[in-house]
Parts: sequence; C-alpha cells; structure tokens
Amino acid sequence: MESRQRWEQIRRNEHRRKKAKQRLLIASAFVLVVGIIFGSILGGAIGKGPLKKEVKALTEKLQEAEKAAVETAKQSEKHENLEDAELPWNLVLVNKWNEMEEGYVPELTEVAEGYEVDSRIADAVKEMLSDAKEAGLNPIICSAYRSLDKQEELFDDNMKEKVRNGMGYYDAYMEASTMVAVPGTSEHALGLAVDIVSIDNQMLDESQEETAEAKWLIENCHKYGFILRYPNGTTDITGIIYEPWHYRYVGVEIATEITELGVTFEEYLEEHYEP
Repeated sequence: MESRQRWEQIRRNEHRRKKAKQRLLIASAFVLVVGIIFGSILGGAIGKGPLKKEVKALTEKLQEAEKAAVETAKQSEKHENLEDAELPWNLVLVNKWNEMEEGYVPELTEVAEGYEVDSRIADAVKEMLSDAKEAGLNPIICSAYRSLDKQEELFDDNMKEKVRNGMGYYDAYMEASTMVAVPGTSEHALGLAVDIVSIDNQMLDESQEETAEAKWLIENCHKYGFILRYPNGTTDITGIIYEPWHYRYVGVEIATEITELGVTFEEYLEEHYEP
C-alpha cells in the first residue's frame, strides 16, 4: 500500500505539471525545488569534508531530473491541441500525456477465454487471429481489456519490484511508467488494445519480434484495422518502450495509412486531427 500511495502522489504531481502554459513553469519550479534540496544536502556534506563522488552523483541526478521535467512539459504542451480535438471512438488518444475519460467502461465482448475487448472490434480481433491460424501460426492473446483496478495492480507491482531493487520512488515511478501505463492512461482500459504473443514464446520482451506470429501480425494487422502501437525507437513519442506484442485498433483505412506512412499513432493524429 505504501508504494501505491507514493506513486499516486507522484502521479498527481505529474498531472499538475501538464496544464497548458503552466506546465513548463511548474516543471521548472520542480527542478528548482530539487536543486534547493540537493543544495542543502550538499552544503551539509561538503562542510564535513571532500565528497567529490557524492557531489558528482547528486549533480548528475539533478541534471537528469531537470531533463525529464522539461521533456515532460514539452510533450504535454505538444499534446495539448489533441486534447481539444473531436476524435471518433476508434481514434481516441490515450497515453501518458492524455488520460482517458474518468469512469469510462466500454461494452465488452469475449474474444478468447478470459479476454474481452470493446464489442465494436471483437469481430476484427477474431478474424485476425483466425486468419493467422489458417496460415499455420499459433498466436494467443495474453492481455486485452483491463479495468482500472487491474491496471493499478500491475503498475503497483512493477513499481514495487523496482523499489525492492534499490530505486528511489521517483525513479521507480518514471521507469515503470514507460513499461506499464499509469492507471488512467492505458489503452487496454479503452478495450481497443490486445497483446498478442506466440504460443511458443510468451515472453513480453523484444524476442517476440522474431516469432513467426509477430512477423505475420506486423505485416498483416492493418488489414483488420490494427497497428503496432509502440514501434521500436519511438519511446520519446509514445511514452512507452518498444512492444512488439501490443496492437491497437484504429480502423482499416487509418491503420493502412499509418502503416504506409511509417509513423506512430501520435504523429498521425498531430498531422491530421489537430484543431
């Protein structure tokens, strides 16, 4: 519970830093506060003797915090216009800078035992998996719709593991948020995303891209209205690490266009839907 309370507090602080033009100002203020804290620590430490290594480490930490704060502010401001865009249901943007509508729960349909998606994409999911199996492959769903409670549990577990391995709460929160979406910012809660892996390799890591199932899905998923949501090398745009197992429904026409352009979902929306 302690780690959950801490990440919830951090999340609230991060959310406050995302508001319009105040975002950059607040992020800068955050860095200033961190600087004052570190300055106080360093002042006391230096007074006790030469601690070059400690000074260097704390200075690097401050620089990292400043860089992260400024980048968060820039990305938040970049996504500001998209928050005001009137997007159709299949193009709703949910990421670390755009939280989903509070209390939203889609109408759900089961597409595999224990796994549900938004009813409007159920047929597309089933058809895609069926055609992959007809091609001699064995793809399986390992995650689909997730409730807010389930997302909180996953995030909490990931963050606690990092804290147990020696990370501070802030660092654990920031790193966990690139691997497991912060509750309220997960596409899985929309019911429009499915994680699909090979039955022969169920590891959620980059080895998944080498499976025949992943190769088929990356080449064909757009035909069913899906995109590979978090391509390799796009973490600075999507906010999430490379996930060669996470597919998001956007509709056949848009998925085909995004695939042909070779852009991320964020980049496509910024180009076509900014008000």
